[in-house]
Amino acid sequence: MIKVLVVDDDKLVRKGLISMMPWQQFDMKVVGEASNGEKALQFLESHSVDLVLTDLGMPVMSGIELMRVLRKRYSELHVVVLTVHQDFEYVQEALRLGAIDYISKVDLDLEKEQLEDMLGRIADRIQGQARQGIVHQDGALEQGYSVVVLDHKDLKDWAEELKYIPDIKVVEVDRNNWLVLALNGNERDLFDELSKRIRLLQNVVLIQLSDLQQFTLTQVQRWVRSFTERELFYEYNPDNTILSVCINKNYDDLYEQNRGVGDQLEEPKELLLSGEWLYDDVLFQRLLIQLKMLRIPQTRLIGLLYSFVNEWNRAFAGTVFGKIKLDETLHSWFQIERWLEDTRTMIRYTALQTNYSPEIVNCVLKAEKKVRMRLDQPLTSAEVAKEMNMSRSYFSQCFKDIIGRTFKDYVRELRMEKAKQYLVHTNNTIQWIAEHTGYTDEKYFSRTFRDLTGLLPSEYRVRKRIPQ
Repeated sequence: MIKVLVVDDDKLVRKGLISMMPWQQFDMKVVGEASNGEKALQFLESHSVDLVLTDLGMPVMSGIELMRVLRKRYSELHVVVLTVHQDFEYVQEALRLGAIDYISKVDLDLEKEQLEDMLGRIADRIQGQARQGIVHQDGALEQGYSVVVLDHKDLKDWAEELKYIPDIKVVEVDRNNWLVLALNGNERDLFDELSKRIRLLQNVVLIQLSDLQQFTLTQVQRWVRSFTERELFYEYNPDNTILSVCINKNYDDLYEQNRGVGDQLEEPKELLLSGEWLYDDVLFQRLLIQLKMLRIPQTRLIGLLYSFVNEWNRAFAGTVFGKIKLDETLHSWFQIERWLEDTRTMIRYTALQTNYSPEIVNCVLKAEKKVRMRLDQPLTSAEVAKEMNMSRSYFSQCFKDIIGRTFKDYVRELRMEKAKQYLVHTNNTIQWIAEHTGYTDEKYFSRTFRDLTGLLPSEYRVRKRIPQ
């Protein structure tokens, strides 16, 4: 019987999970519950447990911290993480730490049959690892293969078909990621069969793994997860869907790398959000090189791109450039690089339709960024034009044609939008808000605000603020 410990700081979630899941159907039994990682460790000191279901965000000791301790003290334990949709980056970290699966708390409202499928999948993974503790036994197996579906399309039926090939073992490493082993030592035939099958599919990669001896199945699974996110994401090319990798090389480095990437990320992040790479070929190449060399985790990189898209759309949705959209199916650096190039081409083409040179368009985009950064300061078109090395009159005309509003109107709109945020989300005085949106005269600020919104700042705050 598989003994289960449920760890979550929300008592209702714990009770709901314990009561709703069909534990007995899969020979499982909940033997305990805990409200945080520290209490879970206390329980484990005096109780036998096979499976830990843990939330990620908890007080005292989080789920990630708990998993790091479990990895050292109780390496034989299986872990499944409970999460909400905002926790995806933490889920990736949990999988790297050895979690065999994750359950979205939203899924707890599913029908009985779907809950059975979910628990059945977890039971299969536990039993699969129990049956195959060490990948290599007596020198019989040195190679294996990982089949990875990059775009997360459901190919579970395809994977099930592999199990009908004689003398092979198929282990689900992760969703849409399988480890395939030849049990009779005939790796060449297995390679030929897998190669033939993946050529019929799109966005599927076959990874030939060597030097598997002395690694446990859990270690190989963890390595494949880490390689898929850290390396395969950046190395994938649709013209080369078969890779050969020695997993004995830098196993620990691959697993632990990039923990200190934050400081190094500041420069490419600032360059990306500045938008200057859109018109400067040298800066664009620098951006691509820096991002790829840092090997930023996929979820974090996608988050950066969303930040750029949001900043751009907030600034230019109402201009000739319009909104840009991030493709939600990006699953490799190859696609991201192509998206950056296509976005750059589209914006540059739109700029040409304004009848202004790329240099002039770039100056206006830089000016718009300067305006956003200095909303708390007095600002005139003459000052900004001088910084852009343009005459005031020519700058004003270019700004209006490209941005779609006069400089004065645009700055005033931005100041009022910022003032709205302060009014709704802070308790700062009207005088403070006026000063921090570029107005030295509170009365003039209030009149301007009323002219644009129909309400005085104090009235707007009362109407728009959500009751606490």
